[in-house]
Amino acid sequence: MSAAPIRLLILGTGGMANTHAMNFATIPDVQLVAAVDLDLATVRAFAARHDIPNTFTSLEEAIAWGEFDAVTNVTPDKVHYPTTLKLLAARKHVMCEKPLAENYAKADEMATAAEGSGLVNMVNLTYRNVAQVQKARQMVLAGEIGKVRHIEASYLQSWLVSKAWGDWATESQWLWRLSTKHGSNGVLGDVGIHILDFVGYGAATDIDHVFARLKVFDKAPDNKIGEYDLDANDSFTMTAEFSNGAMGVIHASRWATGHLNELRLRVHGDKGALEVIHRVDGSTLKACLLDDVEQGVWREIEVSPVETNYQKFIAAIRSGHTQDPNFRHAANLQKILDLAMLTEVERRELVV
Repeated sequence: MSAAPIRLLILGTGGMANTHAMNFATIPDVQLVAAVDLDLATVRAFAARHDIPNTFTSLEEAIAWGEFDAVTNVTPDKVHYPTTLKLLAARKHVMCEKPLAENYAKADEMATAAEGSGLVNMVNLTYRNVAQVQKARQMVLAGEIGKVRHIEASYLQSWLVSKAWGDWATESQWLWRLSTKHGSNGVLGDVGIHILDFVGYGAATDIDHVFARLKVFDKAPDNKIGEYDLDANDSFTMTAEFSNGAMGVIHASRWATGHLNELRLRVHGDKGALEVIHRVDGSTLKACLLDDVEQGVWREIEVSPVETNYQKFIAAIRSGHTQDPNFRHAANLQKILDLAMLTEVERRELVV
């Protein structure tokens, strides 16, 4: 006898919600039963596109209806906190987009609530879906590169210098990301959590000291477009010490001309090194090991596909056991991001 279908509600129907809907629709025995968005026309168009039978314009309406088991929360950053707490209180499993919240205090509260509820909770740190970074982690843990000494990582985007993503100066889906009053913590808050997870997971270590610099560049007259004050950071650089004893440098920017969306991780050990590059056109893992170390020769390693976060979330609901990356992990990353912003203000290194 097959298990009952898992009924999924999609909260928020912006651009990323389409990715969620398409991925969950491919998983056997998952039913997309409802969508929620404040705008009636938007939510109805989304529901029609993905063959979703029920629509709501408030979360309260959806919870009152209640005919769903789990939610994927794809709302703007500042909405994650209040909506997720309501969903946990309503006894619904939750996958939340990153970052979990705008600050560590809220993220910690969400993680504590999720842990106390016994419900499945995950954060969609999408680059866990990159098989090459998972393989790199396995190789580090197996000791194939020896003791890790130095780590380099970057997340480069070019949407402030290119219209490949759309016209950021005229589209709200981009403008809110540049405005602190609209809930954005800039490139640090938006993609910083991705690159910190990419680093920590791929290099199999945690950050325990951090020192960062943030920069806002002029983008419009008085750095304002309509209701949007363009005051959120556009680039950051960070130096870090890791719990495995390594030193590292991490940086990200939306002004990285020539890079549509690229994550890069280099992990240097005393016996070898690894490099992971993930771009829109594919991913690679290269290694310099054994005799190749003497000549600096790098060889590409073939990697098999891995389970996605979407598949892991459904599997976790089936098993009743939360899988990583969970709310607590995302909260710990948010603590690092908060401290990074504080180091900019205080101009000193801080301990995580």
